[in-house]
Amino acid sequence: MRKLIVASTRRGAGKTSVIVGMGQAAGKKLGYLKPFGDRLLYRKKRLWDYDAALIAQVFRLEDNPEDMSLGFDHSKLRFMYDAAKTRGKLQEMLARVEKGKDVVLLEAGKDIAYGASVHLDALSLARHTGASLLAVLSGEEGEVLDDAVLLKQRMDTSGVDLAGVIVNRVHDPEDFRGDTGGALSALGLPLLGVLPRSDELTQISVGFLAESLFAKVIAGEAGLRGVIGAIFVGAMSADAALRNPVFAQPDKLVITSGDRSDMILAALEGGSAAILLSNNILPPANLISLATERGVPMLLAADDTFAVAKQVDDLELLLTRDDEAKIAKLAALAKEHLDLARILGA
Repeated sequence: MRKLIVASTRRGAGKTSVIVGMGQAAGKKLGYLKPFGDRLLYRKKRLWDYDAALIAQVFRLEDNPEDMSLGFDHSKLRFMYDAAKTRGKLQEMLARVEKGKDVVLLEAGKDIAYGASVHLDALSLARHTGASLLAVLSGEEGEVLDDAVLLKQRMDTSGVDLAGVIVNRVHDPEDFRGDTGGALSALGLPLLGVLPRSDELTQISVGFLAESLFAKVIAGEAGLRGVIGAIFVGAMSADAALRNPVFAQPDKLVITSGDRSDMILAALEGGSAAILLSNNILPPANLISLATERGVPMLLAADDTFAVAKQVDDLELLLTRDDEAKIAKLAALAKEHLDLARILGA
């Protein structure tokens, strides 16, 4: 059975998406753990990690998401476990999830150092479990090489089997292989795949936006699975908005105050993926009815327009179980661009 620690040197490298793509493409029986949860969800009076819940849902795993993590808080883990107890608990969890599985993937924290003080960083996980370390690198060419040198030459990787690296979100994979692949090989890091950047994977759904902002859906629920291709902040007159080319895009999100009936009507007449209303102001009933009729989600948020726009801009893009097109795309990219036989075993 193949055991892998999936880690990244920087936050947001795309570890979870890579795991989903590999798992879908390989078609193997998958086991999964997220020993140190760092994206917390509180559901039904239980605490679990967002990534663990996603993987459990996508791959229909029998394990409960809350049982896939050892803990979520540094201070509590320091109090409850020393290095020996952490190792024992991890091995106990691993013995449970590996039964009947072809591959077990253990996802490390947000970066390679996360969890070091509680013996749950990526290198400690590899030593505790005997799993090989797979690094997901992302960024510009120079940043990828910086991270590769840091991993191979500046960190103590004694006792750790470095399976290799996957480089994620590259504009031109072939050019990257030609320009940088040799440098990675010279460092002794096998290049196991280069995944291209995909615009399709960077788009967020209206439903994800509503859930992330805790916005109330007041109309157009039928359109919640639509994706947002552009964002338009409607703080000017409707006439000025109509002259802006972004406003002409049918997949735009329009952010405006609930009392701006002119802007809301223009957004509905011109076609929009959704309308996000600020200041907790409900628009007139006829506009709510029109949004429902046209299947355009209308979301209500409490903050002012600037604050809501900032929240949208700062939103962390996360995969959801309903993103069927994205999951299929991740699987296709993994199958085409990753050496799955070397990564997951023949």
